[in-house]
This record gives sequence, structure tokens and C-alpha cells, in this order.
Amino acid sequence: MTKFFNSKWMLRVSVAAVCLQLSIFNHQSSTCQAQTQTGIYIPGASQEGAVYFLPKTAVRVTILTEKAVYTPGDFALYAERYLRLKGVSSEPSTTNRILSISQTAIGVRDTAKAYNVKFNNKTSAINVALADDGVILALNAKPTPQDIPAPFKPAPKPAVVNPRQFMNEEILAAGSTAKMAQLTAQEIYDIRDSRSQLIKGQADFMPKDGEQMKMMLNQMDRQDQALTSLFVGTTVRDTTEHVFIIVPDGNLNRTLFRFSKRFGLVDADDLSGAPYIINVKNQTQLPATDAEQAAKKKKAENGFYYNVPGKMQVAIFNGNELVSEEDFPAAQFGNVELLSGDLFNKHFGTRLWLNPVTGGIDKLEAEQPK
Repeated sequence: MTKFFNSKWMLRVSVAAVCLQLSIFNHQSSTCQAQTQTGIYIPGASQEGAVYFLPKTAVRVTILTEKAVYTPGDFALYAERYLRLKGVSSEPSTTNRILSISQTAIGVRDTAKAYNVKFNNKTSAINVALADDGVILALNAKPTPQDIPAPFKPAPKPAVVNPRQFMNEEILAAGSTAKMAQLTAQEIYDIRDSRSQLIKGQADFMPKDGEQMKMMLNQMDRQDQALTSLFVGTTVRDTTEHVFIIVPDGNLNRTLFRFSKRFGLVDADDLSGAPYIINVKNQTQLPATDAEQAAKKKKAENGFYYNVPGKMQVAIFNGNELVSEEDFPAAQFGNVELLSGDLFNKHFGTRLWLNPVTGGIDKLEAEQPK
């Protein structure tokens, strides 16, 4: 949800509400005055206006894993003898695998970059659009809709079919498991033969139209698969999404998680799994600045702060194998700059859009009124 603050409206109507909000941050009451100033927000200081934050760039790592649970069929020991199927296991097992690893950049509030803007009713009205966490999104403009990752929805599981419902009376009356397996295999061959004759148009009973033909073939396939599962067993697969949020403040190289074929995704310190390492490199080429001089300059000026993002490379390795690599603009590896408050006086109709992930300027429009 986006919050909007209008300077003139606030000065006339909602000054108390804004001061109340600021007193929560400052742990003290304050008196609002109509001044246009921008300063670095210091907890405990008395400031009026709208408090906003610039974002820090985080990396959202999404891992899709699949768990496969194999249950052997009742006739697994006879699979090779009657259906010529080799390598069919008669023991239950559980295996896990990684389907995909993906990365996206997201914005999170940078509590070290909190600022306060004071409004002046002698200047043009200023609408400040903030996200729910206080990150500034736009000035005098409607924020650009943000892409929110859709929640993961696993595919619906197919209905469980009991293969015994397709056994005929002769199979059910067999006196031993071996005999039941033999008769079941014969039933499977009969179904396959009938299906072949139906497709070739040589069946004793041919369907009246294509829809009936499709229904008959689907029913034969269903019977074939159900009875065959008594030999080859069944495998139930479950897909799970795991999400990690990494907020690097500098170069980083550590274990993100471990993965075991037996246990699936486990904690970074669980030695039962193989480590997956995340490596973050600051690739910023911005010139170094005198932080103290820059801070003094910013305190002396009015306007709005924004980020000039740097760049980071994020790579994930499984041993020596690179499994995912992305380059992202990164707010924390760049600089903070000041946009002059002169652009928001009555001589300009200025609109500003900021990137919610980096805090950089996406778009700036400044029009002189006619």
C-alpha cells in the first residue's frame, strides 16, 4: 500500500497527525512550523514534516526443490519375469533434487538513510508517496506499480487410483501372489492389444465418433497405468519453494544452504548436505568522496535525497559449479545525492519517480507553468 502526504493539505488539516508520527520516532513531542527544509534524520531530534527512508538493495534467492517418494508395487519381484521390466526396485525410497535456483533484486528499508522533509506553504504543493515501510516512491506523482512475486502454487496432484478395481474375477481368485502377477500381466497385454486394434480400426466394436473414441482410449490408458503400477510401483512428487533474503553490506562469501538427496534442503551448518555458496562482489566504480564534507554540504542544502546506485554481482556455487549468476544495481554500493529543493518551488511543476529497489531516479519531469 502506498501512503500519500500533501504539503498544503497537511499544513492546514493534518499537522497534528504528522507531528504525532514524528514524536513516535523521536520519543518526544514537537511543534510544527511551516518551513521547507531537508535534513538527515537523527533519532531523538525534533523535526516536523514527512519522514522517509531510502531503500537498500536485497537479493531474493528462490529455490524450487522436488521430493520424490517411491513405493514399490505388490508385484515388483515379478516385473522382469512377466513384463520384461529390468531394474524395478522392491524397496521404498525417498530422493530429493533441486529443480531451479533464481535471483531477483528487491528493496528493503535502509534505517541508516532516514530523512525528514519540512513543507513550506509558500512553495508549490508537494505530494510525497511512501511505501508501507516508509520508503519514498514518488513526489507529485503516482508511484509506478511494483512487481510483487506471486506466491508459489504447486500443481494439483492427480487423483489416487486403486489398481485392484481393474482386476477381473480370475485375478482376484488366484491362490498365490505369483499367479495374480501372471494374470495381471496377461490383462495388461490384452488391454494394449485392444487399444492397438481400436487405433487401427480393427476392433470388434468401433466408436461412433471421435469423442467416444477419445473416451475409450483414455479409459484403456487409465487401466493400463493402474495395473502396471502393481509391478513398477508409484512415485509421489512434491515441489516446495524456499526463499532466502540476503542484504549484503559489502563483499560476501558464505554458505547459503546445504542440500542432501536424502533429506532435501537443510541448514547451512548441517553437514549432511553439500554446501551451496553465495558470493557477492561490489563492482562499483564510483569515485570516492569525502564523507564528512559531503555530510556538511547536505546539511546546508534543501531538497530531497536519492541514491546513485552502484553495482553488485551475485553468484551461487555448488562446489566449483556455478549454478546461478546475476548482476544487480545496488543502493548500498553507491552514493547518496541531493536533489535541489528549488525544483519544487512555484516556478516549476516537478514530478519525480524513484526506483523502489535502488532509490535511484527513474524519471524526473520539471515543467515551468505558463
